[in-house]
Amino acid sequence: MHYSAIKYCDIANGTGVRTVLFVSGCRNHCRDCFQPETWSFSFGQPFTKEVEDAVIASMEPDYIRGLTLLGGDPFEVENQRALLPFMHRVKRECRGKDVWAYTGYVLERDLVFGGKCYTGDTDEFLSTVDVLVDGPFV
Repeated sequence: MHYSAIKYCDIANGTGVRTVLFVSGCRNHCRDCFQPETWSFSFGQPFTKEVEDAVIASMEPDYIRGLTLLGGDPFEVENQRALLPFMHRVKRECRGKDVWAYTGYVLERDLVFGGKCYTGDTDEFLSTVDVLVDGPFV
């Protein structure tokens, strides 16, 4: 998986001060998307163990409320697979922090059994998310 950016002190993508991970890869191609460069799954930098470590460390201060995932789209099949182990690590090592995720997919249509982006990992991935903001960008 690649990511396009990480913001370590963001107040625009969820409540409170947050670390925000912008993943790469999106097939939604929403009209008026403000980051169409993130549609490419190879845009940006590889999401390595060192990057994971930096994200985890950034959430240590008490003033950081949690992590936000957006992109691209964290619910693209490839991104779910790559993010799931990281999300388990976040939940284990960042207790008390919440996780928000933004997706252009619709929970009741695309992220359920038989849906466009449903995989064997989807339910488990969703269980690591505290607040899901779903639906196409308008």
